[in-house]
Amino acid sequence: MLPIQPSPRRKAIAAWFQDRLAWDSVREFIAHKTVPVHSGTIWYAFGGITLFLFVIQVVTGILLLVYYRPTPSEAYESVQFIVTRVAFGWLIRSIHIWSANLLILSAFVHMISVAFLHAYRKPRELVWLSGIVLLALALGFGFSGYLLPWNTISFFATKVGTDMATFIPWMGSTVGRYLRGGDAVGGATLTRFFGFHVAVLPALTSLFLLFHLGLVQKFGISTPPWVEKRSRGAGTRPPQMPFFPDFFLHELMVWYGALALLGILAAVFPWELGQKADAFASAPAGIRPEWYFLAPFYTLKLIPGHVAGMEGEVVGLLGFGLLAFWWAALPFWGARPDGTVRSKLVTGGAVAFLAYLSTFSLLGYLR
Repeated sequence: MLPIQPSPRRKAIAAWFQDRLAWDSVREFIAHKTVPVHSGTIWYAFGGITLFLFVIQVVTGILLLVYYRPTPSEAYESVQFIVTRVAFGWLIRSIHIWSANLLILSAFVHMISVAFLHAYRKPRELVWLSGIVLLALALGFGFSGYLLPWNTISFFATKVGTDMATFIPWMGSTVGRYLRGGDAVGGATLTRFFGFHVAVLPALTSLFLLFHLGLVQKFGISTPPWVEKRSRGAGTRPPQMPFFPDFFLHELMVWYGALALLGILAAVFPWELGQKADAFASAPAGIRPEWYFLAPFYTLKLIPGHVAGMEGEVVGLLGFGLLAFWWAALPFWGARPDGTVRSKLVTGGAVAFLAYLSTFSLLGYLR
């Protein structure tokens, strides 16, 4: 049976788009793109999961914006209307919040896996640094979005968070006033956090995401050094699989799994709205931040009021700043000038960092 030939009209339309979009070059690039195959290949999927969850955040966030009103007098009521009156509004809100939590978890796993697979090596330093910025922006999304329902827990958690910002050395009071829009958490804070959440942070995230993905496409997916060493010893190239369709289908199945998990969490464990915030009420007992801020929160609780003549909160924030700088600088202390990795140093540092985050987060939750 002879194959069906496209009509001259279809050929002309395809040629018109080809002249303007040059999609043959994209097709050729995808056809030659490969993914390393080894025992840690599964960890490559978490970058795609993070991107997938970000898309869900954008879609569900736009749907919520149709009804949300960012004022202290209407914010809580508008979310209540979404949850109780809008068809499937409770599900959309629950998906938005659960996907935000899963996104941050997936980004953390992706970051740790990149460290263990030593994918930060030359020439991928900027890939790592842009990824760190994206993780910081994801945390900013979590912090700014937490206040938007204007309920009791979010109000007092934001008050604690902005109070911590005032202890930043030299510029803490300025940062605190800027975040709150005044001396206390109020309507100006809600307006600013809403602006951060729906305009500033999405714009910055889109910019850094394009930069990050562009670098990943330019340099390809890194092969771990032990796989390269084993292949050199055997006189062969490191095993690879085609990105399309092999790895793409694998990634698609992972996305389906993430979507199924998200649907189960959102439907079975819908996010509660709580009570409307009252600035004159006392803070609820045992208030604590979201899980991704628990480790620094509990650490600050353990630091004495004064250390070496300095306030304990200042010492804690300086320590967090140094820790963040040390971790962001991983490509520069974790690899030698010739590109070889300091495996034991990096692995030990990553394990210690992971142990600190998990242990102190658990302690902060239990206490």
